[in-house]
Amino acid sequence: MIINNFTNSLRQIYFDLKKNIKEFYQNSNFYNKRISITNDLTFEYKPSPHLLSSIIKYQKKKYKIEDFALEEIWQNNLNYNEFEKLNNFYWFFSLDLKSSKKMTQTVINNWINKNDKYSKKSWDFDITSKRIISWLSNHQLTYEDCDENFKKKFNQSVQKQTNHLLNEIKNLSEVENKVIGCAAIILTGLAYKDNNKYLNNGLNLLKKIIKSSINNNGFPKSRNIKQLIFYLKYFIIIREWFKESQNTIPEYIDEIIYYLGQNYAFIWQNINQDILFNGNYVSNNNEFDQYLKRFGYVFKNENKEIAGYAILKNKKIILTMDIGESPSGNYSKFYQSGALSFEIFSDGKKLITNSGYFANKEHKLYKLSKSTALQSTLTIEDHSSCAYRKLNKSNILVKESIKIIEKNVVFEDNYWKISGSHDGYLKKFKTIHKREIEFYPEQMKFVGFDKLLRKQKSEDIKFDIRFHLDPSSKVMKTQDNKSILIELGDEGWKFNCENFDINIDNGLYLGIKNSYKENQNICISGVCKDKIQNIKWEITKL
Repeated sequence: MIINNFTNSLRQIYFDLKKNIKEFYQNSNFYNKRISITNDLTFEYKPSPHLLSSIIKYQKKKYKIEDFALEEIWQNNLNYNEFEKLNNFYWFFSLDLKSSKKMTQTVINNWINKNDKYSKKSWDFDITSKRIISWLSNHQLTYEDCDENFKKKFNQSVQKQTNHLLNEIKNLSEVENKVIGCAAIILTGLAYKDNNKYLNNGLNLLKKIIKSSINNNGFPKSRNIKQLIFYLKYFIIIREWFKESQNTIPEYIDEIIYYLGQNYAFIWQNINQDILFNGNYVSNNNEFDQYLKRFGYVFKNENKEIAGYAILKNKKIILTMDIGESPSGNYSKFYQSGALSFEIFSDGKKLITNSGYFANKEHKLYKLSKSTALQSTLTIEDHSSCAYRKLNKSNILVKESIKIIEKNVVFEDNYWKISGSHDGYLKKFKTIHKREIEFYPEQMKFVGFDKLLRKQKSEDIKFDIRFHLDPSSKVMKTQDNKSILIELGDEGWKFNCENFDINIDNGLYLGIKNSYKENQNICISGVCKDKIQNIKWEITKL
């Protein structure tokens, strides 16, 4: 323990020293001269702002730049979110084209004068990437009808900022920031056609990101649904930039969009519901669907399982279950230890849910949301099925991966089944958890079997199986204490378990981004005394 603490301390000292040296270098005149090497290029391709409508929340009301108190917007007492919004210039997308171009260009000119040299805050990688995209995409306000001196200053600043991105991108660990950075670099390369450095570098970097972070089936190695949609949005934007600028679209971009699109069709378009697994939360992608339709992207997928997610559905019922292994290393930052957890939708309403993901990594609920207890599955002795390690203040990664030993999906007209088993409790408790969920459509009945298979019998072990409910649900225990009635809108359901205690517990629902509500969950509790323990439960529509 002492050796580990000492090693961690040395590692922290090393990283702090490395960080300080890097900051000193980037603030030096040497670094400023290095990124200031630019060419006298012409801003030729001017991208349409509407190509970004999948990632930009356009407001119905457009503002004129005259409406802003321009002398006050650069005040120093801004919090980080305000500072980020101001310096990434995405607020330009909310400006009316009738705004004064002279005033808009004055704002940019003042920013360049104030931030010509690298600064840690205003030249943050993500902020810089978005600023380049905004400046070039809003060219009708930022570049048109300006004098030659401003054009030269603008073009040089864009190149200088892009040089900084090229210098920094290889050092990033956050893949989302890398993708946005690549997009900015590629857009600079398309906009300034006389220099292939940006375009070639951007495309090569993007190819490496795809190879390292997306599996052969086109699903992120993180198994994170949000990341899947993020990739699809940005790769389509990049493709549309190539198309609009009349450049040849790289084959690998078309290929990755095809596979990402197939997975998107499976995970969202087939069900039009947000399933709360591994970093996902409710977001509703209907607007993105409209974007895809508008630009002619059509995806279809009739598979029943992809990337460890099984989804079975008919017109009334959706049954989905996580039968996938946990990601490893940096890919596991979104993973929630919910192996064999499941969700049920009935007529568009959530009957059984996972608790959801708390995205704010500074909040204590972030760590809690990754625990098995907040997923609709089984825990042993109040332990999560997956062990985590803290990488830094903001990232908790999987320490030991969960392996899926077997899985099976059956989908017939009158019979559905999803089954699987995992080894998450094998090392600590010498126990395999196996789950099988059957659904009988004609009877509107789910039958679940949870089984504990002990490799060797030693001490008794306590288990709990939680079934989290949507906050809108109402529950009531029956007089015999063997059943629980669930009121879901205008539907009634009965949960039943004959051989074990069932209770109603209070819990937390985290399905809405960075917020929480109280909810209730049904809990089966018991003690496993034998080498094999079977727990049967049923959910039947009344």
